[in-house]
Amino acid sequence: MENLKEVSLKIYETLFSMDESVKIDGEEHFVDTTRTGLRCVRTAGYLFIEQNPEKDSQWARKVQEGHQIMWVMKGRRYVARVMDGIYLSLKKGKPL
Repeated sequence: MENLKEVSLKIYETLFSMDESVKIDGEEHFVDTTRTGLRCVRTAGYLFIEQNPEKDSQWARKVQEGHQIMWVMKGRRYVARVMDGIYLSLKKGKPL
């Protein structure tokens, strides 16, 4: 897979521009919708998913205020966040 930061930003743009697919490493990946209505993309063992505005969290409140937040997960772990187009690695000690 391409650089995780680059891929994350590309998928972020896709999720929030309402496009239906994104090309990564020459392969097209389609945007899926979870049973709760959240847009997401799955690729290379990662899940890229928008923040649920219905949750009771500071991140949901930020979405309600108009921010755009996407999480990058590997398994059940959050590894990065993209908020308003800015990527932040959440992995301690190792850049992603």
